[in-house]
Amino acid sequence: MKTRSLLIAVVFVMVGVFFAAGIYAANKAPDVIKMKNPAYAEHTKGIVEFSHTKHAVDYAKKAPDLYKDKCGACHHDDKGKPLVNLKDGDEVQSCIACHKIPGEKPKGKDAPKLSKQEELAYHAEAVHENCQGCHKAHNKATNTKDAPTTCVKCHPKTE
Repeated sequence: MKTRSLLIAVVFVMVGVFFAAGIYAANKAPDVIKMKNPAYAEHTKGIVEFSHTKHAVDYAKKAPDLYKDKCGACHHDDKGKPLVNLKDGDEVQSCIACHKIPGEKPKGKDAPKLSKQEELAYHAEAVHENCQGCHKAHNKATNTKDAPTTCVKCHPKTE
């Protein structure tokens, strides 16, 4: 009888551990985020696969000054101020929620002259400025070329 009671207790503990782990995992940001956005009728470059874990944990250890705002290093409010009180798994808006125009700003000699704020209304401009700006700062802070700054390094070739 004691053995059976002990076995039942162990089973309940195991179920509890797995249940708690499931809740914890559900509240974590996914490790890899495919940056495919439905706002684009067609993606002209390969879809970036962003590793949240590498950026939020691994790279933050290499260049802690760049990540002093933690989640705010990437996530910001409508004024561009870092969101410093975020925790892993908190709900965040997609970039397109504020940077509403899919694609890049118009280019060429006939393109209108835009203010910085008008340029950042374009989704691709905002994402590129955020990512490339941080990558360049990371490379400078670590005196390396670890962080990619060209299209093909982040956007895989499409077939």
